[in-house]
Amino acid sequence: MSQATVYLKCSRNAEVASPDVFLTDIAALRCADSTISAKLKSLKVHRFSSDSCKRFVLSTLKVVELMEQACPNITVQIVGETDVLVEWVLADKRKGWRQWLKAALVCMVSFFGTAFTIMAYHNDVGINDVFTEFYRLVMNREPEGLNVLEVSYSIGLAAGIILFFNHVGGRRITKDPTPIEVAMRNYEKDVDMALIETADREGSEEEA
Repeated sequence: MSQATVYLKCSRNAEVASPDVFLTDIAALRCADSTISAKLKSLKVHRFSSDSCKRFVLSTLKVVELMEQACPNITVQIVGETDVLVEWVLADKRKGWRQWLKAALVCMVSFFGTAFTIMAYHNDVGINDVFTEFYRLVMNREPEGLNVLEVSYSIGLAAGIILFFNHVGGRRITKDPTPIEVAMRNYEKDVDMALIETADREGSEEEA
């Protein structure tokens, strides 16, 4: 019987909402034989127990072993990651007052923390003295209260922050990812690689 070629592309990390982890939860596959493809897509590769850790590292070699056991007459070509970080997430679909309280707390910390940082920076560099001296040189008189220079600077600061974070409310200004999104993706990548390398060193990685 001829061998069927299966192309397997595993993700670096995957989240599942149920304790049963199937092949389609962690990888994408392609096979010309639709029967084999359907059988492999329904293949269970892991099951979380209630008292076990909600996160583990699964080796692609283990996935290939399970695939070959389910379909002996296949040749697997790996085109994705060699290890997959799988996490069982117990998501609560009901958004109660706790979620709203957490969101409000994060917004308050971000707003007041940012405001304090800006004020501390301005105080450190003596921005008021700079504005006063600049106003005196241009207008040839002492500033009296709020002036156009301070108003223009405040508007420019707000506009610069909006352009930097690439958002106006819930709308994106351009299609480029924001600096926060880039930083978060790099952080997630570093965390995933650290967990995978730790599991490999400790021998807790599920292998064939």
